Amino acid sequence: MDIHDFYKAYQKHQPRLLCSRREYAVLVPLVETGNGLCLLYEVRSGGIRQPHEVCFPGGRMEPGETPTDCALRETQEELGIRPENLDVIGLLDFLYLRSDALMHPVLARVDAHALTCMRPNPDEVADTFLVPVQWLTEHPPTLYRYPLRPMIGADFPYDTVQRDNSYPWEDGRMEVPVYEGLPYPLWGLTARITYYLLKDVPS
Repeated sequence: MDIHDFYKAYQKHQPRLLCSRREYAVLVPLVETGNGLCLLYEVRSGGIRQPHEVCFPGGRMEPGETPTDCALRETQEELGIRPENLDVIGLLDFLYLRSDALMHPVLARVDAHALTCMRPNPDEVADTFLVPVQWLTEHPPTLYRYPLRPMIGADFPYDTVQRDNSYPWEDGRMEVPVYEGLPYPLWGLTARITYYLLKDVPS
């Protein structure tokens, strides 16, 4: 191994989350309706992971996909909304998942007429619903914050690293927003994306 091997490996390297095992993308759909600008949500079907929870359309990125590619593909697969009925506005801040993965939210405008021919996939989607953006801004979530404490195994080699078991490992933090007053519970990751999306838009 010499310096040229490092040039070859890293000169065109695109940074990602170190040791990331997976990347996901979701579409954050804005729809202009007679009730004003709304966000479109899904409710997961009972036969998939995290059943009956509220989410945005999305899933795991396939090799070679960009976050936008993935979000558009998953939206068509889950809701039957075609890419030509979507206008991508931009990428939102990505989120780190404690499973050593990244989540990429993609903000897009959905043609309101596309909702009239929307065909949710029953294997993945139990229901959909719209929430006016104004309502969400007027009814912000309650933010619950909890410490995440490291659990160091008894086999950790403190002698090797020349420390003892009183070493002050740093705690993490979990933030769980919870919206109340909606047809379905809106909380967790989807609520975080919603909250920070609206928080960053000037009123």
